[in-house]
Amino acid sequence: MSEDWAVDVKKYAPSADDKAIAGIVRYLGIALQKRDSALVSFSDREELIRVRDGFLKKKLGLTASDAELDKAIAAVGEKLKSDRSKNRVTVYYLLADQFGKLSAFSS
Repeated sequence: MSEDWAVDVKKYAPSADDKAIAGIVRYLGIALQKRDSALVSFSDREELIRVRDGFLKKKLGLTASDAELDKAIAAVGEKLKSDRSKNRVTVYYLLADQFGKLSAFSS
């Protein structure tokens, strides 16, 4: 699956950091090779729990309450509401940016 992830991210964050986008793409690796796993389903509760626990808590090391993290995920979902396909790279970029954690991917 060949896709320019930066184009999608920059629809929502025009001044997005290309190094951070590339870092997120590297982090996601094989997950981006299949269309289904390259997208985030905001209607699937299990999926949102995976984003919260696997990405926000484990990768970004956030210690906020589940309710606070869920609220942040919902805010990103609202921002992407008009887009039928919610690319995982874009979702993760917006979440990392929201929490000031883009530097985790910029190196």
